[in-house]
Amino acid sequence: MLHAWRSADDLRATQFSSSPRAARHRFTLLVPGRHEEEVMGQTLDRLAQQDHPDFEIIAIVGHDDPGTELVVREAAARHPDLIRVVVDDSVPKNKPKALNRALQIATGDIVGVFDAEDEVHPGLLTVVDSKFQETGADVVQGGVQLMNFETSWWSLRNVLEYYFWFRSRLHFHARSKFIPLGGNTVFVTRDRLEWSKGWDDQCLAEDCELGVRLSSDGAKVVVAYNPEYVTREETPPTLKSLYKQRTRWNQGFLQVLGKGEWKKLPTLRQRMYARYLLNMPFLQAATGILIPISVAFILLVKVPTIVALITFLPLVPTVITLVAEAAGLTEFGRVYAKKVRIRDYVRLVLGLVPYQVFLAAAAVRSVIRQLRGDGSWEKTEHTGAHRDPASTTSTPPRLASPELVPATASEVNR
Repeated sequence: MLHAWRSADDLRATQFSSSPRAARHRFTLLVPGRHEEEVMGQTLDRLAQQDHPDFEIIAIVGHDDPGTELVVREAAARHPDLIRVVVDDSVPKNKPKALNRALQIATGDIVGVFDAEDEVHPGLLTVVDSKFQETGADVVQGGVQLMNFETSWWSLRNVLEYYFWFRSRLHFHARSKFIPLGGNTVFVTRDRLEWSKGWDDQCLAEDCELGVRLSSDGAKVVVAYNPEYVTREETPPTLKSLYKQRTRWNQGFLQVLGKGEWKKLPTLRQRMYARYLLNMPFLQAATGILIPISVAFILLVKVPTIVALITFLPLVPTVITLVAEAAGLTEFGRVYAKKVRIRDYVRLVLGLVPYQVFLAAAAVRSVIRQLRGDGSWEKTEHTGAHRDPASTTSTPPRLASPELVPATASEVNR
């Protein structure tokens, strides 16, 4: 959690360059969407405002999703020089299938992935391009941040999870040369995607799976984080939706664990670290099962005083973690100009145990689904809760560049 804050120099090293180099690469930005008519049009408009001179956007929609397709084609009409539409007719549908379909017509030498609700800084591609040049990376992972911490008691903790994950933990993963990539704001060279044959369309955590395979092959992954360049998102709108999302992520980790690509990592340290990380759903599920057992012991079993005292030892790291979370909440409010109130700190403390119980329950469900062989994709809904109402109007079309030609009808439907 605290890796990035070890020193001021370490914190600066996690950032994009303050003086980015001139653009050298062409980008293809993939934006899959399913039943995202409320948010996807605005996302495409914002992406079209990138200040980078050479990029294309491919929006992918399902053949059975006319609402989203209409919104996407309207956005393509506003930006005919930038946006192409791909219709995915695969059944059953999932995100990696959509990405692989669009990858077939991508023309960029670097491919980036964004989600349908993302708010993306207009200068992001410029600093990412520079980071590729500065480091010779195969992959650049940018920051993603949930924003609506005021929405509910659990959204506060969900926001902090993202903050520590992208601000610090992913940098530690990259330094350890074993990294489960994020689901968006991730950029991979076309050569590496051709080597990997795209994304694993049977995995519920295709981002993690791709990161593990690339790590196992020695790919260079660079993580960079500046608050101003962070892609902004929202928490799932309901606790049920978050429950399904977390189940899917956990089950995806279990699938990656079972696939065994991590065993190809070159050092024992990396393999043990991978085993620990990918086994996390099992550990959380075990915690969930132990909770009722612990309650029964409290009520029914008498133990010696020394044993009772020893059982309180886990409170020490728990309290330390809570203090770090409180400091992180203060820092989040400062860097994102969000007013953090006393009641938010109270919610942070009171939500600690319920949220851990919730995560354990989602982990138990993921293990059950995996044992049953149920790999169906459970989509996360989006409502645009992270967006400023003033920014929801469509942006004007970007003037066409003579070098960029709109896709033909055959390309669009390929």
